[in-house]
Amino acid sequence: MSSYIRRAIEPTVARAAAEFPAVVLTGPRQSGKTTLLKHWAGKDYRYVSLELPDIRAAAVEDPRTFLASHAPPAIFDEIQWAPELFPYVKERIDEHRAEPGQYLLTGSQNLLLAEQVTESLAGRAAVLRLLPLSRREARSAQLHAPLIWEAEEGWEVEEGVGPEPAPAPAELWREFLHGSYPELVANPRRDISLWQSSYVQTYLERDVRNLRRVGDLSQFQSFVRALAARSGQLLNASELARDLGVATNTVRAWLSVLEATHQIIVVRPYFANIGKRLVKSPKVYFTDTGLLCHLTGLRDPEHAAAGPMAGAIMETAVLLEVWKTLASRGTDPQIYFWRTAAGVEVDFLVQANDRLAPVEVKKTATPRPAMARSIQSLQKDLGKMAGHGYVVHSGTGRLPLGQGVTAVGFSEL
Repeated sequence: MSSYIRRAIEPTVARAAAEFPAVVLTGPRQSGKTTLLKHWAGKDYRYVSLELPDIRAAAVEDPRTFLASHAPPAIFDEIQWAPELFPYVKERIDEHRAEPGQYLLTGSQNLLLAEQVTESLAGRAAVLRLLPLSRREARSAQLHAPLIWEAEEGWEVEEGVGPEPAPAPAELWREFLHGSYPELVANPRRDISLWQSSYVQTYLERDVRNLRRVGDLSQFQSFVRALAARSGQLLNASELARDLGVATNTVRAWLSVLEATHQIIVVRPYFANIGKRLVKSPKVYFTDTGLLCHLTGLRDPEHAAAGPMAGAIMETAVLLEVWKTLASRGTDPQIYFWRTAAGVEVDFLVQANDRLAPVEVKKTATPRPAMARSIQSLQKDLGKMAGHGYVVHSGTGRLPLGQGVTAVGFSEL
C-alpha cells in the first residue's frame, strides 16, 4: 500500500460525504483509493475489504446479515468483487435516507460499478474518480489552484499560491518516464521498470480475467502494447484488429476492458454545425505516462524526448494534468479534440463554463508564432464559443504567439 495521501481530492470526498448517503470512489489499482479513505475516515468508519475470499463469500451468501454486522458508517473496499451487495446497500440507505455519509465504497472497475450504481444507488451516491497523481499533487504544490484559462477568467486563487518553479526539460522527461502512481512518487528509489512490469502482469491476471475472461493473455498484452504505440492517434479499430489478427469486435471489447479499469481515457472529437467535415474517430490516451513509456519500450528520458513517441507522451501528460485537476473537484471532465477533414487539428478543447479553451501541445521548449495557426483557425470557425487559446510546451515562461493565443510551459498549467 502506498503511503502517499491524495490530498487534492480530500475536500471533494468530504463534501460528497456530507451531501450523499454513499460515496463511490473509482480508479485504477494502486491509485491510492484505500489509503485516502483510511486516512480521511479510518477513525470513524469500519473498514472492510471485499477482496478477501471469506469476506466476499459472506457478503454474497447473506447480504443482510453481512450489512448488519458492518453497520454504517462503513468503508467497503473493492466492492466490484461483490456487486450483489448494491441492492441491499440501497435498502439500508433508504431506511435512513436523510443521513449522509453512511457508506464509502471503492472499486477499480468503472463500467461494472457504473451499471450497479445506476440501477441501485441513483440519487443516493456521489461517484468520484481517482487517477494516478497529478503533477501538482506529486510536488505538493498548488493543489487547488485554477487551471491557467480559469485563472485568466478571474477564478479565485487559493491564498499563498505562487508560481511553481519550472523544471528543466530533461527533468520533465524523467518525470514522464517515472510516471505518477503514488507508490513510485512516495518511493522514488524504486526500480520503476520492475514495478511497471509487475503492475501490468498483475493487472492482466486479475482485472482482465475477472472482467472479460480473456482467454489468451499474451494476445491481449500484444493488443495493449499496440494500442500504446498508437497513443494520441485517431483510433481505427479495424486496422488494429487486422494487425493483431483478431476480430474487430474483439478489439472493441478489449478497449472497453481498458476503459472500464481506468487504464485509458477515450477522447472524442468535438462536433459543431459549421459547414465543415469533421473527423469522427476518437483518440486513446493511457492514464499514466510511465506505463505508456513502459509499454512502448522506453527506458531512457533522452530516448523518450527524442523518439517518435515524444509528441504522444507530451500530449498524454498535458491531458492527464487537466483531467486529474478537474476530476479531483468532483466534476466530469469535458475534454475533446478538433480535427477537420482538411487536416486542421487542435489537440484538446476543454469545456470551461460556457466556452471552450483550445489547447495545442508541442514537445519543443521553444514555441513559435506558427504554432498558433491551428488554434486561430478554430477560433475563426467557432467564434464566441472558443476562448483564448494556449500552446503548451516543455519549456518555461509565457509568450504571446499572436492574437488570442499564448504559449505556456507545462508546469504553468
